Amino acid sequence: MNAIYLRRKAVNRVALSLALGAAGFGLFWLVAILWTLLFNGLSSINLALFTENTPPPGGEGGLLNAIFGSVVMTTVATLVGTPVGIMAGTYLAEFGRGAKLAEVVRFINDILLSAPSIMVGLFIYEVVVVRMGHFSAWAGALALAVIVIPVVVRTTEDMLKLVPNSLREAAAALGAPQWKVITLVAYRAARNGIITGVLLAIARISGETAPLLFTALNNQFWSADMNAPMANLPVVIFQYAMSPYEDWRQLAWGGALLITVTILLLNIGARVLAGLGTTRK
Repeated sequence: MNAIYLRRKAVNRVALSLALGAAGFGLFWLVAILWTLLFNGLSSINLALFTENTPPPGGEGGLLNAIFGSVVMTTVATLVGTPVGIMAGTYLAEFGRGAKLAEVVRFINDILLSAPSIMVGLFIYEVVVVRMGHFSAWAGALALAVIVIPVVVRTTEDMLKLVPNSLREAAAALGAPQWKVITLVAYRAARNGIITGVLLAIARISGETAPLLFTALNNQFWSADMNAPMANLPVVIFQYAMSPYEDWRQLAWGGALLITVTILLLNIGARVLAGLGTTRK
């Protein structure tokens, strides 16, 4: 009996040591990346970064036009992708239980969820950019919206499935039609979880570069025309980081730090909302 106990204890220690080692290995690289970003990017965080446009080589400037373009395209993509994702997730959770169509939709959504973003960019390039004859912010926003949709679909379906059926049955017993049961009962119960999914989707698209390279491209100047190429942070960082000019590379570090902090805050907000939803339940 003691031999079995000692063997199990030894195996447990080995497994625990391997798990802690793997966690420490991952945390080491995470800390190294964050430290490198802070060390190289903090010096570029100043007022000019948020008030001046991208400069020519050797000139002084900031990332105002790139920040504006990223905010605009991310906002449009969220406004387009969120309603589609919520409606599709509602169908899967409320209407499509056991239906073959729901299984097909869920399977396609899982494929989109794990598809490389560059494939989405190539698809929108072929469907939109080639037919329009030029790059545009609309195409970039559409590519980002395609990435938003599967994330929102998955979280909406999962959150609605967590709503107890007793709440739906109670509302139905009072004579409420199904659409009212969903909008006034199920949505309210799953609200924090759905918002969390939207925040995670925004965090996912905030740093996407490949789809925008094929759709919105870039613009060195200030532009609010959605029908033309528009500057955006991911592509500017990509181009400036690979340039031979030190001032451009420094701006790239500042932009990378800005995106990282934004994504970190969005993820923290999503975690807080998810925690609030769990506490209320």
